[in-house]
Amino acid sequence: MTNRLFTAIVGALVVTALAGGCGRSSSETTAGEGAAAAAGKTAKDLVPEAVRKTGELRVATSEGYPPMEMYKEGTQELTGVDPDLGAAIAAKLGLKFTITNAAFDGLIPGLQSGRWDVVLSSMSDTEERRAAVDFVDYFNAGGSIMVKKGNPEGIKSLDDLCGKSVVLAKGTSNLAIGERQNEKCTAKMKIMQSEDAPTGLLSLDSGRAVATIVDSPVAVMYANDTGKYDVLPEQYDAGPWGIAIDKRATGLRDAVAKAMEELQADGGYKAVLDKYGVAANAVPGVLVNTQPWK
Repeated sequence: MTNRLFTAIVGALVVTALAGGCGRSSSETTAGEGAAAAAGKTAKDLVPEAVRKTGELRVATSEGYPPMEMYKEGTQELTGVDPDLGAAIAAKLGLKFTITNAAFDGLIPGLQSGRWDVVLSSMSDTEERRAAVDFVDYFNAGGSIMVKKGNPEGIKSLDDLCGKSVVLAKGTSNLAIGERQNEKCTAKMKIMQSEDAPTGLLSLDSGRAVATIVDSPVAVMYANDTGKYDVLPEQYDAGPWGIAIDKRATGLRDAVAKAMEELQADGGYKAVLDKYGVAANAVPGVLVNTQPWK
């Protein structure tokens, strides 16, 4: 993800991962061992007893990144890809679904302290974060180029941005994509920096910029909602986003992975992505820490 990639402090995560806490599982198994043990069982069968006794799956997210997590207009009800997928997973586990909105940089510490069971919040599955948590990957996303409807400049790739005015959001991975490309350009881009994606799009509307780069699911949402933009199909610096689970809670990790397997098999996973127009961001099969769960 863009800004959220930079909010986690790696050292703090490592310390938290090594410190004691209120984990719901005291044993650790590799993802491969968990997958082998799950053979012939349902996701509901795999729910650890400590979680089963509570009767609920406590999910945390950080609202404000549509279409992934957002409030329904005029309400405090969370909706989007992540809340909907969390509810579908809870149903497969036979648990009541509850979701809490929290600051993004507090999600992993809250997970490890036992405030919630899983985090579902457009969180990039990175090696640094894996020092503290395991991920069941559910989404693959990178930056996509957005242009005015009809693509009047005929832009097809990053190379076509050379010599043109481009607007990119401050402090994001998409700004980094543009800056790396600019180093390759003979005719340099004019790069303007916006506070966020929506204000960047105002520069496209006014003609001050001919393109921007926005995380693909967000770009698709803005294009669909406004009818004013085209999103080019290629994604740059694409990587997986994962459901984060405390590294000690390997039983719950495997139950969630099995739930994902079941949702992929019965179409429930695709239905959630289709609802928000992000089916192109689906992961192939069940992935744990970017690797096939097998």
